Amino acid sequence: MSPKLTFPTPPSGPRPPKIRLFSRSSWPQARHLADVLRTETVGGALLLVGAVIALIWANSPWSDSYTRLGDVVPWPGAPWHLDLNLATWAADGLLAIFFFVVGLELKREFVAGDLRDPRRAALPIAAALGGMLLPALIYVTVVLSGGGEGLRGWAIPTATDIAFALAVLAVVSSHLPQGLRAFLLTLAVVDDLFAITIIAIFYTADFHPVPLLAALAPIALFAVLVQRGRTWWWALIPLAVAAWTLMHASGVHATVAGVLLGFTVPVLARRPAGGDQPVAASAEAGEGGLAARLEHRWRPVSAGFAVPIFALFAAGVTLRGTDLGALLSDPIVIAIVAALVFGKSIGIFGSTYLLARFTRAELDEDITWADLLGIALLAGVGFTVSLLIGDLAFGAGSTADDRVKAAVLLGSVISAGLAATVLSRRNAAYRRVAERERLDADGDGVPDVYQHPDAR
Repeated sequence: MSPKLTFPTPPSGPRPPKIRLFSRSSWPQARHLADVLRTETVGGALLLVGAVIALIWANSPWSDSYTRLGDVVPWPGAPWHLDLNLATWAADGLLAIFFFVVGLELKREFVAGDLRDPRRAALPIAAALGGMLLPALIYVTVVLSGGGEGLRGWAIPTATDIAFALAVLAVVSSHLPQGLRAFLLTLAVVDDLFAITIIAIFYTADFHPVPLLAALAPIALFAVLVQRGRTWWWALIPLAVAAWTLMHASGVHATVAGVLLGFTVPVLARRPAGGDQPVAASAEAGEGGLAARLEHRWRPVSAGFAVPIFALFAAGVTLRGTDLGALLSDPIVIAIVAALVFGKSIGIFGSTYLLARFTRAELDEDITWADLLGIALLAGVGFTVSLLIGDLAFGAGSTADDRVKAAVLLGSVISAGLAATVLSRRNAAYRRVAERERLDADGDGVPDVYQHPDAR
């Protein structure tokens, strides 16, 4: 008699919930996201205005005045290498405010936002890595095939400009679901983290360790004050300026100081005096922290002033008398455009697809792969950080730098146009989702979908 075959009984108990990609976050996180996107959308419109003014001015009969304005040195002979012209002050000084806000947002994301949860953090981190590695690879491949000149600019097409991208969404009136908007913002924040790391490591020239070590002192004092809740502007601003100055003197790009200062600010609300219960690490707790208050104060300055002024000085590429055929056939231009348009979209879409394939994750019910393709194309809008890296790679005002500006603008416009085409086709569906996400039938101030996730 043959032996009876037996099979192991599957373990009992509830199965772990399936991973939902691009699902809604909590209501406090969604409210914070809405505030951020509102400010960045306005900032994106101002950024576009600054870029357009720069392009018109640089190609007008008064183009010499545009160049002379950027070359003005307000403090000639200043110590600590601070005899910088206005264009450099815009790139090194004003963008430090931008990166301070980036530091605050990064700290908040890691402590109380989506990056706090490894399951939710895996998606934007994987997408950001794919959206940086493939553009860099495409850039290097194209430049090497064209003779190898310009390899130093490999990092130019790796960053996403969230303000520019949101301005595009505002133009096409796209009502993206909250999960997609959160993904886009978190992706851009992680992008900025990688970008500032690349700048600090690969674009540091004439390194001087003594000023760098000295910069740690004002950063440490700044940290002590903010950790104790002391927000004296007359102390914090001079400490921030001192940290920026010493970082600049060290040879490390001075904007790194802005990120480090942002990292020192506490995210969670302080415990009441005498309380012994720790504050939960949540988006709601993060809303009452000092980081949220400083971000609320400085993000409008960054989006509404610092970045548009940088765009005014950085985007003015002169095309008058330029051989457009030679420009468009230049390996650096081809490499940047191809990397922004194809590298970004394929890298982000492909890494997200692979993550879903190997983790058996599913898209949220309101999201399709076509939606992700639109977001991936939109991430090819690179501007602020791309132009900054171009300046660092080739030198402001150089022939290669002018080609970089033209390529970044062209690649961003193409990416924006393709993204608008893809996303606008689903605008009716997005509008229905947006109406559900705003519905508050019980009038308690919290939309019903955040209280009852199954409400459709």
